[in-house]
Amino acid sequence: MRIDILTLFPEMFTGFLDGSLLGEARRARLIDVCLTNIRDFAEGVHRQVDDRPYGGGPGMLLMPGPVVSCVEAVQQQADAPGHLVMLTPGGRRLDQAGVEELARKQRIVLVCGRYEGFDDRVRETLQPDEISIGDYVLSGGEVAAMVIVDAVARLLPGVLGDEESARQDSFSGADRLVEGPQYTRPREFRGLRVPDVLLSGDHGRIATWRHEQAVDATRRRVPANLSPNRS
Repeated sequence: MRIDILTLFPEMFTGFLDGSLLGEARRARLIDVCLTNIRDFAEGVHRQVDDRPYGGGPGMLLMPGPVVSCVEAVQQQADAPGHLVMLTPGGRRLDQAGVEELARKQRIVLVCGRYEGFDDRVRETLQPDEISIGDYVLSGGEVAAMVIVDAVARLLPGVLGDEESARQDSFSGADRLVEGPQYTRPREFRGLRVPDVLLSGDHGRIATWRHEQAVDATRRRVPANLSPNRS
């Protein structure tokens, strides 16, 4: 898979892309992540990418010219233009089902916003898939892009080493349950013992216990997931 990230701050991704499993996946060529600076497509001596909004208001908006030119140029770098994603608070909420959908794409192009957001003609011109990672405010789309890259990468074959690990993660599978509690050595820590069922060697009982714990954890942490009156 190829993921393109269009941003005004490509330097923010250096450590993120080189570290841990993602760095190993890139070195193994399981995923290709390409960074492009939107400012390189701005015109004029000062390479201006933002300006004040018409009608007044606080902050600055990203101008349509540099963003659209950047997207169009990057889309032409490969045979397929890719699935275009604009990271914005007004987009659809990202969940595990959405991550799985993105992981099935051959190429994704992520456009990171900054300042007070995009001139709306960016959306009208490019018709992107608009995605939000949650109802809170970030300084820009870079952190959101990192979330998507990390979540998608771990679903790609070979990245985790053990594909069963991804299938058992929270929110994965048909029931979308939160993962229940897990334990490792020592058997007792400050008076807290590992549940006896996990030491029993009875895989059927263990599977049943883990499912019950996952259902309970989901009810406590994500009540709407199991509510019979969910709309």
